[in-house]
Amino acid sequence: MRLLLPTLLLLPAAALAGAGFDGTWKTNMESLKTTGEPVVLLLAGGEYTCSSCNPPYTVKADGAEHKVNGQAYFDTAKVKVTGPNSADIVLKQGSKELVRFSDTVSADGTMLTSKVTNLVGVQTVTDELTVKRVAAAPADSHPLSGSWMEQQHVGGDLRPVQYRMTAEGFQMRWNGQSYDAKFDGREYPIAGDPGKTTVSLKKIDAATVEETDHRQGKVVDEVRLALAKDGNTIAVIDKDIAHGQTITYTLEKQR
Repeated sequence: MRLLLPTLLLLPAAALAGAGFDGTWKTNMESLKTTGEPVVLLLAGGEYTCSSCNPPYTVKADGAEHKVNGQAYFDTAKVKVTGPNSADIVLKQGSKELVRFSDTVSADGTMLTSKVTNLVGVQTVTDELTVKRVAAAPADSHPLSGSWMEQQHVGGDLRPVQYRMTAEGFQMRWNGQSYDAKFDGREYPIAGDPGKTTVSLKKIDAATVEETDHRQGKVVDEVRLALAKDGNTIAVIDKDIAHGQTITYTLEKQR
């Protein structure tokens, strides 16, 4: 499964005329929608392949840790088949576990439920989502195999994000990660991000900001945030270039 963590955390805003961006915001989990390319997995012959990951990788599915090259957020993967319709995937960077997926396929093989535990920040972040099969599993493979498209988030807590606007840019704080960026198009690092992401910002108007995320020398996300007139919500459109998907959701201001 692809990592949801970086995409949902890096969210900008606008200046004194747009002071409504200041404060604490929480993701409305029911508003999360994903379109675009599916997640493509293969669990067969004692191996696990995530071909929709960027870059794709293959490891033995024997419950042991195996080295993975080229990934920004993890360098080892451990895949364990836990049942005829289930498997666990654990991703680590060095000695630190960063994310764990506990995946279970329905008895009819059409739906997959993924429970995600994200340990990147100072507090544990959880998510639970269901995805629908959009392409059949190859013959003689585990039911986890095939192509899957996100359907619904049914639980979890992505943790709130805090913004503070200035005349020239804004600051973000989320679960031990932070940045202080200006609206000058330059790249600014995200402190505490193990993927070493940088952000650049463009202020469209007092209520609209575009953010571009860079990782490993490539543009990986383009995020557009639009503050509602009443100042209570932010509509987010995230073009996940790295995975060929578009994610939309709503942030709600916390009082």
